[in-house]
Parts: sequence; structure tokens; C-alpha cells
Amino acid sequence: MKTREEEMNEQAEAFHMRHPEVSKLFVRFANEIISRGYKHYSVNAIFERIRWETDKPDIDGKSTFKLSNNHRAWYARKFMEAFPEHNGFFRTRPRKSAVQVANNKGEYQKPEDFYE
Repeated sequence: MKTREEEMNEQAEAFHMRHPEVSKLFVRFANEIISRGYKHYSVNAIFERIRWETDKPDIDGKSTFKLSNNHRAWYARKFMEAFPEHNGFFRTRPRKSAVQVANNKGEYQKPEDFYE
């Protein structure tokens, strides 16, 4: 039986494959903060900066790019795996999802999925 953690990892990996630019921006912004002398920083702030740098409104003024908050921990962990000299830069907790059953709800794929 698949866990929620496995499901979330699969969703984050699929998103990453569709949007490799997010990882590039994540690494760039994290390294900018590190170069300024920070020893720890917020993955939330990095995600909000990615949103700020990438989002554009459609004709109705709605967002044209969505970045799921569910992927924050995945990107933080991947960054620290890729750059072990920065292990601990993003504070992470044990994942409760490791013992939860997958919900099989899928993930929103495009901006219009978020609007009713």
C-alpha cells in the first residue's frame, strides 16, 4: 500500500519534470541567501520569491502559474541532498505522511483547476 509520503514525492517529482525552471530558481535564490551570510532560512520565503519572479496574470487577472505548497519540503530536501555542505539550511521535520495512507486525489495540474 502506497503511503502519502510516496504519493507526495511522486507528485513533486512529476511537477519538477514539467517545470525544471523552479528547481533552478530555488537553487539560485537559496544560494543568494547563503552568500549573504544566512545559516538557516525559510523555504516559504524561497517559494514566495519564485512565485513573485514567475507569475503573470491571464486576461482575467488570475495567476497563470501555480506552485503547490505541498512541494516545499521536497525542494528543501532535494537542495540539501544536492548540496550537502548546506545540510540543515532549511529546517525540516520528520514526515507524518510516511505513516499515512495515500489519498489518491491527485494534484491540480493547471491554474484553472484552482478556480471554481
